[in-house]
Amino acid sequence: MKTLADLLLLGDPRLYETCAPVTEADLPLVAGWVADLDNVMREVRARYGFGRGIAAPQLGIMKRLVYLNIDRPMVLLNPELTEPSDEQFELWDDCMSFPNLLVRVRRHTALTVRYRDEHWQPQTWPVQDGLSELLQHECDHLDGVLCTMRALDAQSFKWKP
Repeated sequence: MKTLADLLLLGDPRLYETCAPVTEADLPLVAGWVADLDNVMREVRARYGFGRGIAAPQLGIMKRLVYLNIDRPMVLLNPELTEPSDEQFELWDDCMSFPNLLVRVRRHTALTVRYRDEHWQPQTWPVQDGLSELLQHECDHLDGVLCTMRALDAQSFKWKP
């Protein structure tokens, strides 16, 4: 079982890699990956007081998998963001891979995510506001993009005690 000690931190070169798609042949591995993601998210919540989602590459699992647990657990395999709104908003973003740093970014207010669930069934989910921002953040991880790379400017960083 992976723990907080396995979480990749800012500067780890794997965080900047593009992940491979999850294949149907990978399905027997998904439950184990999700258990690891869930465990680390719980540890981050206990230690730092935040965490709604985590992307597989944050644990060195270089697959296109996002795990969310807000009101219930959700597994998104090979998520694709489509139909981004023209309207955007700014926020201070946080990340488990650098838990004491906030980064000011701009995100789309709404979009649609298309993905496969853990049973390999195709799903479509329109999201807005906080969920839209969260999915943009997590899907960026799958492409090796961190919110530090989306900072509005050089002053868009803030330390969080």
